Amino acid sequence: MLEQLKEEVCAANLRLKTENLVILTWGNVSAIDRRSGMVAIKPSGIPYDQLKPEHIVIVSLESGATVEGNLKPSSDTPTHLELYRSFQDIGAIVHTHSIHATAWAQACAEIPAFGTTHADYFNGPIPCTRIMWAEEVQSDYELNTGKVIVERFKDLDPQLCPAVLVAHHGPFVWGDTADKAVENALVLEQLALMATQTRLVKPTSHEIPEHLHNKHFFRKHGTGAYYGQKSK
Repeated sequence: MLEQLKEEVCAANLRLKTENLVILTWGNVSAIDRRSGMVAIKPSGIPYDQLKPEHIVIVSLESGATVEGNLKPSSDTPTHLELYRSFQDIGAIVHTHSIHATAWAQACAEIPAFGTTHADYFNGPIPCTRIMWAEEVQSDYELNTGKVIVERFKDLDPQLCPAVLVAHHGPFVWGDTADKAVENALVLEQLALMATQTRLVKPTSHEIPEHLHNKHFFRKHGTGAYYGQKSK
């Protein structure tokens, strides 16, 4: 079932390791087939050097039940499913504990947009969720993690800012495909490092002016984009 999707999800998970976004088993990638309502996701606790496409678990978007696979899906599966249900235009999700993005999450601080590199990918700062309440952690923790992300995006467009920091936890990033979601996670990690270094160079640094931010973002995104080559 969904063999090509499992291949893509497996390759994206392995790329997390090669891009130095994860160590041990810290992270996961999933992707959704909207037509069937099925999600392919990394199994829980399997080391990356052992991961193969046949290990990828297929779960139902509607129920969360395992449809195919002998291994338990990632413990973060309920978070992924909540995001797919709420952000209906996304195709894949990445969760890591990459060092620099996680440092900002642990500080419960959004990542400011200081320069054009940030503006090329994200239309505004990278938001951070509120701290989860005790009752949210004690009951349905992973589902409620998804809910606080959705809550944070009440007035934000997940297509214009495909990443979030969960307070005291780490980043969740998404994209149209598994490979694009990993790319966004890699960019996020670099932006987090740049923001940290910017603050070290000058603690009072200001964010990029809105007109310059918008110029860089919309020359790469939207109907008026002109960066790069046209698709044939």
